Amino acid sequence: MKTRIAIILLVALTLASCGKSSNDLADLKSKRDTLKKELADIEKRIEKLDTAQSASSIGLLVSIDTARTSVFVHEIDVQGSIETEKDVLINSESGGLIRAVMVQEGQRVRKGQVLVQIDADMVVASIQEVNTAIEFAEYNYQKQKELFEQGLGSEFQMQQAKSNLDNMRSRLSGLNTQRGKFVITAPFDGVVDQVYARVGAMAGPQSPVLRLVDNREIKVIADVSERLYSRLAVGMPIQVEIPSLSDTIIPISISQIGNYIHPTNRTFRVQGVLKNNKLLLPNMLARMKISDYTNENALVIPSEAVLRDKDNNSYVYVAVKEGKNLVAKRFEVDLVETYNGQAEIRISPEGLRAGMTIVVKGAKGLSDNDLLRIK
Repeated sequence: MKTRIAIILLVALTLASCGKSSNDLADLKSKRDTLKKELADIEKRIEKLDTAQSASSIGLLVSIDTARTSVFVHEIDVQGSIETEKDVLINSESGGLIRAVMVQEGQRVRKGQVLVQIDADMVVASIQEVNTAIEFAEYNYQKQKELFEQGLGSEFQMQQAKSNLDNMRSRLSGLNTQRGKFVITAPFDGVVDQVYARVGAMAGPQSPVLRLVDNREIKVIADVSERLYSRLAVGMPIQVEIPSLSDTIIPISISQIGNYIHPTNRTFRVQGVLKNNKLLLPNMLARMKISDYTNENALVIPSEAVLRDKDNNSYVYVAVKEGKNLVAKRFEVDLVETYNGQAEIRISPEGLRAGMTIVVKGAKGLSDNDLLRIK
């Protein structure tokens, strides 16, 4: 409008300055016609700009996304820990003076290998004494047996000699078992993690001698909420993340599901086994992501786009082009699952389809046929 007023004033000033000279009248008329054409062209351009500005300011401001077909995975995310059954503190079964420590910390040992020796001199002396007694008991029994066979001795004397021999042999067996308790051996293959025994110190049943660990097969264990019990099964894949190892991720699967619900926190145990482990240690914290549902060909949209009405029905708004305008259309949807900001929608012939433009932010408060503007 300002441009139009300026041109009119210019024309008026030009006419005023020219006076009434007939010689200049034709020239002035020619200039007037030229200015009118320029004014008409400017007015068309102004009208076009005004229309575009008006159209761009109509409608509710929203953000959009596209419904697409892709893989949808739902995971159960729980906190767990690393455990191993072969992590033991070894104690001496008999008290006594420690004579020798045969291993060092960090040393790998085999099952049955001698770890610590405890003084057993008293037991050894008793064994020698019983061995001597056994020799005499065997001699006495043989003599009583010969006399009985010759009819010169009684059966009672023979049986008494035999009973004495059996008692000596039984006592020897007990002493040999007791002697074995003074030699501590490895109960399984593993690594000596820490040695507590010291040569010259006294060992006792309440004092640990060393810690033996075998981490080659470990378990990842977590407590899972009771409400998820029906969703889990043996064999389901697990992604194990170890925060202390720069979020190391290790794939395993569920090897066992608990058969007991803890009454305090209403959870049950889930565990997976990792064999040939060379990285993880017992008692490490672990994050378990259990994939309890996977659809390789799912219709996926942002979960933020899914709304619910007062009847708890799920729906979304689709942005549809009508002429030059973009309008909102409500679509009822069947929500299958949501996870990590994504929602899977059940595919139906009349419903939402891949490629449709979904209203995400700004969907709340929309109605059918509302005009839309895109952020």
